[in-house]
Amino acid sequence: MAPFNKKFFVIVSFLSLLAYSSNAQLSATFYDTTCPSLQTIVRNAMRQAINREARLGASILRLFFHDCFVNGCDGSILLDDTATFTGEKNAAPNKNSARGFEVIDTIKTNVEAACNGTVSCADILALATRDGVALLGGPSWTVPLGRRDARTASQSAANNQIPSPFSDLTTLTSMFANKGLSARDLTVLSGGHTIGQAQCQFFRTRIYNETNIDANFATTRRANCPSTGGDTNLAPLDTLTPTRFDNNYYTDLVASRGLLHSDQVLFNGGSQDALVRTYSNNNAAFLRDFAAAMVKMGSISPLTGTNGEIRRKCRVMN
Repeated sequence: MAPFNKKFFVIVSFLSLLAYSSNAQLSATFYDTTCPSLQTIVRNAMRQAINREARLGASILRLFFHDCFVNGCDGSILLDDTATFTGEKNAAPNKNSARGFEVIDTIKTNVEAACNGTVSCADILALATRDGVALLGGPSWTVPLGRRDARTASQSAANNQIPSPFSDLTTLTSMFANKGLSARDLTVLSGGHTIGQAQCQFFRTRIYNETNIDANFATTRRANCPSTGGDTNLAPLDTLTPTRFDNNYYTDLVASRGLLHSDQVLFNGGSQDALVRTYSNNNAAFLRDFAAAMVKMGSISPLTGTNGEIRRKCRVMN
């Protein structure tokens, strides 16, 4: 796997400092004295996970995104259902598709061994996400820390507030705006689809019914996604470098090779076309803006202070 991309780290660190200086609740130095080995522990575990399966970088990124869009970045997506508790894992956007939970479990076990009862699962997920992106060739950024873990979850909010792969641009823009994120944030954060894969059930309608799609691309995808059946068959979201974090996602959009409907609407004669074209031509701009947008998204409604708890295990409340 590629080493950390240090080229953009200084610029991104500065941008990140600016982004979270207005959010005094979180701090990059939150664990410096209470768990000084935290970032090394997380990075080492993520390196091992990605060396085993590169796709896990995308899986962890998706977990963080789905966590932050439901009641803020509070680790609620990590909670298992029980006989008396309904979490978010079986909501429609997550059921049988959200993955990587065992990686977070491993990191939590390692962190607990070094700093018992100190670091939240929400912060571990935020750090693991950053490291997964960086290890796949993307940017690194300074992660504001100090989140605490939720004692609640909301399957209904997960069903209603996580954007759908079938959404149009107006709906996506509105859903992001509801979380304090701009249309520009929508477009740059969607670039996370430069890594990872999607299930046939989420792109079947696009490859069989839509017209703003490259014909050869549609034919290729139909080979592994029949008109009926094969719902969980996988295809890469980025046709060119699916395990490398770069701007080829946008190159695909310009060529009408977006896999999901919600991808291609970003380049379909609408308000985001110019930005998509910019990113398709400028990898450095994409990496810089993605890092800044991730800091912004990671600051959505965190639990801090005495709110929530520090879970001993990420899957269950204390």
